[in-house]
Amino acid sequence: MDGFLVVDKAPAMTSHDVVAVARKALGTRKVGHAGTLDPMATGVLVLGFGNGTRLLQYITDGDKSYVATVVLGAATVTDDQEGEVISEADASNITDDQIKAGLSKMVGEIQQRPSSVSAVKVAGERAYDRVRAGEVFELAARTITISSLDILDIRRIDSRIEIDIDVTCSAGTFIRAIARDLGNDLKVGGHLSALRRTRVAGFSIDQAITFEALKGQEFKALDLSDVARQTFKVRELALDEVAELSFGRPLTSNTSDEIFAALSPDNRLIALLKNEIGKAKPIAVFAAAN
Repeated sequence: MDGFLVVDKAPAMTSHDVVAVARKALGTRKVGHAGTLDPMATGVLVLGFGNGTRLLQYITDGDKSYVATVVLGAATVTDDQEGEVISEADASNITDDQIKAGLSKMVGEIQQRPSSVSAVKVAGERAYDRVRAGEVFELAARTITISSLDILDIRRIDSRIEIDIDVTCSAGTFIRAIARDLGNDLKVGGHLSALRRTRVAGFSIDQAITFEALKGQEFKALDLSDVARQTFKVRELALDEVAELSFGRPLTSNTSDEIFAALSPDNRLIALLKNEIGKAKPIAVFAAAN
């Protein structure tokens, strides 16, 4: 069995928790996911199973969209509401214009320092494990791209400010870090109080099934061919090309240098193709010729 599921992850569970339930529901251990969500976060978690796991890396590398709530007036060790508060300040004098200006600095290609409590590896060890062991450190900044960052609402509650934002960004972006950096820029501290992922590459929240539906096996999986059409440029194969590819042989070059999904006349995903030295060579083969 090969395919994909898009799950709306519930709060207070890890991405691995969802994978574990999917393995039971699908009757296979060969299940993976595209892009980890923090336990606090909800929203789109793309699962691949069977041969679908081989496509996950390409989906993980796609851009993502989120809606989130930033709180100004307190910083936490985790940069979200789950962590211990490490500083507080009165944010009531911060103006809407200052908030807009601070967020606008983050749009485009920027250097962003990941949150220390994260799955980023440092010397082969997860950063969150080192923090839990009492180590204090900062991760190195890395290049990410925030394509859009829109303010949906600003609310003032006593000495704190809550800001709802809508973000589209590249893989590897930490939304928690946006809250932290805005708080630092405005010198009042900031953290994230809510996070919902609404899109991963071509997969949106509208396609997602609930965790309850996953657990109850009430779903229809997405086919490999449909996901391939959604993710890559497509090359429609002739029957003789299907036979060549099923044996790992190259074809005439693609029309451009991106990765192409090669599909058979009966809509099966046969391979992924990439141009190399004048030929379209298979970088992954999924189906043999019938």
